[in-house]
Amino acid sequence: MSTLTLDAADEIVDAALKRAQSLGKAVSVAVVDAGGFVISVRRSDGARPLTPDIARAKAYTAAVMQRPGKMLKKWQESQPVFFSQLSQLPGAALPIMATEGSVTIKKDGEIIGGLGIAGGTADEDQQVADDVLESLGYELEFAAWGVAGAPAGTTERAGTTERASTSEQAGTTETEQAGTTEKEA
Repeated sequence: MSTLTLDAADEIVDAALKRAQSLGKAVSVAVVDAGGFVISVRRSDGARPLTPDIARAKAYTAAVMQRPGKMLKKWQESQPVFFSQLSQLPGAALPIMATEGSVTIKKDGEIIGGLGIAGGTADEDQQVADDVLESLGYELEFAAWGVAGAPAGTTERAGTTERASTSEQAGTTETEQAGTTEKEA
């Protein structure tokens, strides 16, 4: 079982702050372990005061929901009451935020934490998170909810896994996520 060390979390935070700065953005970055507990949070000079809390909630969401926030958006749209209640559960430490900039940290097929970026636009927060995790060797592919095997956006054919086209990703994967999640909830 892998764990996310303080050194690894600091490496992610440092890289994210540098990447955001290269885009001209002042952001806050949070890294949590697989249980959603904070390992590291840092706010860059000029980042708005509320961004550390938003980054923590994004990181928490990615870790405890075990999927990046943008993968959760269709589910949240299809079941808003369910999602609003998640944050009210006695064990919920932070709100669940199904949004960009909330990315699950996965290494060697195992979920080891969550990364939250806050301070740019939704697309900029997501770009920083994806760029940093990819550059540091973390995995960015996740299976659709309730679907064993192939990551979301891929199709299995004759024992091999292939990347699905963009139109297939936009349609079936999101529908599968919303549909299978309703059964699980």
